[in-house]
Amino acid sequence: MDASIETTTVLAPRWDAAGLITAVATDAATGEVLMLAHMNAEALARTIESRKAWFWSRSRGRLWKKGESSGHVLRVIELRIDCDQDAVWMRVDAAGPACHTGERSCFYRIVEGGGLVRDA
Repeated sequence: MDASIETTTVLAPRWDAAGLITAVATDAATGEVLMLAHMNAEALARTIESRKAWFWSRSRGRLWKKGESSGHVLRVIELRIDCDQDAVWMRVDAAGPACHTGERSCFYRIVEGGGLVRDA
């Protein structure tokens, strides 16, 4: 890896073979992990421009704005990229549950003893 990518001030995302990077959203106030999704170049550009979270849906095969049907928009307070520019972290203000199941966070279950237990 070119060490300059780790120190540059130029945004130069390293997309995977499918043209995606991983995106993690956490609650800006509490730090709680809300969701993990993927972005392509257009989703990242729209997120930067609008300060609302956009993603590439691998299951739908299309671009989508978080909350476009539910109204549960993620307003981006701060957007960071990791050292080798292949993942982004969004600190967000969530207008409702982040998970499509209606849970506040997509990470509402704990792996325990080979099974899953709901977080209380």
